[in-house]
Amino acid sequence: MGLATVRPVSAFSPPPAGFRYHQDKLDGYEFLYPADWIPLTSSGNDIFYRNQFDVNENLFVNVSSPSSSKYNTVDDLKSPEQAAEATRKQYLSELMSTRLGVKRETAVISASSRVAPDGKLYYDIQTSAKSYASRNQLSVTQREVNEGVELEWDRRYITVLGVANKRLYEFRLQTSRQSFEQSQDVLLRVAQSFRCKEVDV
Repeated sequence: MGLATVRPVSAFSPPPAGFRYHQDKLDGYEFLYPADWIPLTSSGNDIFYRNQFDVNENLFVNVSSPSSSKYNTVDDLKSPEQAAEATRKQYLSELMSTRLGVKRETAVISASSRVAPDGKLYYDIQTSAKSYASRNQLSVTQREVNEGVELEWDRRYITVLGVANKRLYEFRLQTSRQSFEQSQDVLLRVAQSFRCKEVDV
């Protein structure tokens, strides 16, 4: 896990109102996050923040292993659409459930590329994920299961992919569909603030 610090606010580069900076100098990345979100140190991710008023709203960063990475730029992942489809399949695999009568679905909402002010190419991906559960878990036929299915949750994932130091950086923000619709501007600003940087060794 990298050495993570919150960048001190200076007179020269204060964060926008309502946000704070997170900077990891060891692994080489930084981003803004909402000021009322809190860090969790036991998540198993490189860094993890969550909304203290909504435990289902969170963000984290994954960085590929330096020993197994050979990325030069994010377009090594092919097109944004191809990267988005690979991301969707990855999330679906992570969300698979062994509970009876549970079905998970994911879909790509959007996929695009942009060159940020730091000159690096990033892929911006949005995916949706839904969980359906049957009220009739002891049903015998598939028809009986389907008749009792109801939506458990509906999430939106905002993902930013970038490359630095021959490593792939994945910034992932999770929120409910309803929260995304209500706070879209804030959440997209957080995601698009993500930067990965070359680290001097």
